[in-house]
Amino acid sequence: MTKVKFSPSLMTMDLDKFKEQIEFLNDHVDSYHIDIMDGHYVPNITLSPWFIEEVRKISKLPMSAHLMVTDQSFWVNQLIDMKCEWICMHVELLDAMAFRLIDSIHEAGLKAGVVLNPETPIEVIFPYIELVDKITIMTIDPGFAGQRFIESTLQKIVELRKLREEKGYNYVIEMDGSSNRKSFKRIDEAGPDIYIVGRSGLFGLDSSIKKSWEIMKKDYNDMTGKVIE
Repeated sequence: MTKVKFSPSLMTMDLDKFKEQIEFLNDHVDSYHIDIMDGHYVPNITLSPWFIEEVRKISKLPMSAHLMVTDQSFWVNQLIDMKCEWICMHVELLDAMAFRLIDSIHEAGLKAGVVLNPETPIEVIFPYIELVDKITIMTIDPGFAGQRFIESTLQKIVELRKLREEKGYNYVIEMDGSSNRKSFKRIDEAGPDIYIVGRSGLFGLDSSIKKSWEIMKKDYNDMTGKVIE
């Protein structure tokens, strides 16, 4: 069995089956991915810190908040107050704030992550790379589910793995965007630690979350030759 870490993107779940889907996934996944969008940095408005509180009523798994918002400090402070386990910020919005916000997250006993858009090179985070706990590579443009998978972004995962080994950094590497049967083989070859799965990779595969999970496992096995626990 291969231990592959999956983090479902709850923005894409069936909210009519919220409790049923979370209770099933609690026994199968490692964390939950919460997209917080403000309608400014990206056109959509989606989940909020309130949603994290609702998930916590029926789950003890770690929550990872992905901030697609213009006012990073405002949202980071809210997430610190509610003790969100992972707080992940877009590097494109961190000018003059990176060290302060990362330190604030760590001082609260939480984990700080950064997110890179497809066009953003990893060199942007070099000044503070040794401080971050997670680096998320966007394999689609942020803001919308179901976009075209951008294969060239996977090279950043390869580079981050090599850099981690050479420098002894402790960050985990996550990929976000169009993780599904069509892309599993290429993603696996790049080697992220965490796969974010959404509508095309999990929730949209069947009306039953149990069947969707089994289909996703088979898709991953078929395309990579590995078996999910």
